[in-house]
Amino acid sequence: MYEKVVRELLESAGIRVNGNRAWDIRVKNKEFYKRVIRAKGLGLGESYMEGWWECERIDEFICRILRARLDEKVRGDIFYLLRFLPNILFNLQSLSRSRVIAERHYDLDNDLFFSFLDPYKQYSCAWFYNTRELNQAQINKLELIAKKMEIDQNDHLLDIGCGWGGLAKYMCETYGTKVTGVNISKEQLSYARQFCKGLDVEFIDSDYRLINGKYDKIVSVGMFEHVGHKNYRVFMSVVHRCLKDDGIFLLHTIGSNVSKRNVEPWINKYIFPNGMLPSLAQIAKGVEGLFIIEDIHNLGPHYDLTLMAWYRNFQKAWPDLSKRYSHVFKRMWDFYLLSCAGSFRARSIQIWQIVFIKQGVMRKQPSCR
Repeated sequence: MYEKVVRELLESAGIRVNGNRAWDIRVKNKEFYKRVIRAKGLGLGESYMEGWWECERIDEFICRILRARLDEKVRGDIFYLLRFLPNILFNLQSLSRSRVIAERHYDLDNDLFFSFLDPYKQYSCAWFYNTRELNQAQINKLELIAKKMEIDQNDHLLDIGCGWGGLAKYMCETYGTKVTGVNISKEQLSYARQFCKGLDVEFIDSDYRLINGKYDKIVSVGMFEHVGHKNYRVFMSVVHRCLKDDGIFLLHTIGSNVSKRNVEPWINKYIFPNGMLPSLAQIAKGVEGLFIIEDIHNLGPHYDLTLMAWYRNFQKAWPDLSKRYSHVFKRMWDFYLLSCAGSFRARSIQIWQIVFIKQGVMRKQPSCR
């Protein structure tokens, strides 16, 4: 029964089991069918990690599944559904739990991330404007942010979730901007301090809820996905408190087409624990009465290109990485990069750059684009 249902669903999305097209899958373990019906995406990802199926183009396979909305046609069993309860009932991104994501993901070996990232260590969507080359596309993204925020040498910029310090380095070297970066990943902070040594840049080990001071501009790139729906208003209130009245805030975040209180279980378990993608409605609710939304720029298709570039770089680096990581880890990382690329290609998820100014201060509208 399970096999028949899965085959019919995949056929409706233009995917054949044991077919010869790049997006067709080759099933090597018959238990695959039951596992996918019962555990949906979690079962799909785990069964790939365990070698139960193969596919030449996982990105295209996932894209076709999502375009056909097959994820909505399978409910999953009670054990799968129970995985969503903690996100609904508890604040999994509370202050006491905030460092879980750093310890589980961002504190992994820097060499792993640097094997596929650009020289500015941008672990976020690039902007492939007039280029197909990752390094230039990441510089394009940094320039896009600088122009939208009207960055100049008189600014003190706060970078919430500063990663390895690449944005801070670029803004300081290119525009003479003073930068304060805030992060909770010890590995990232240690590298960032060396990366920006000698520049007018300071890095602070702190949760965003504990930030103090006043800043001309505030930026947050690829961090809001870890805030959680119970904390959106808190995050925006902190930004409002720390931003000068005539300042500009730019938020760069992956987003969901619909409001949710959970994240895809496989991603939650293996890549980004306690992550959550906001919708535009949730962001708007979080800033109500605090900020004016001046501009929303959707870069979604560019994240597909970014992830595929990362995947190609990761493949080239694997011979060296294989000395430290297992074959199962590689399959996990491959599935992560390619399934996310397929999700953006299907327009199932988005990437937004949103420009805000304080409400009620009569500031001149930023140039935005």
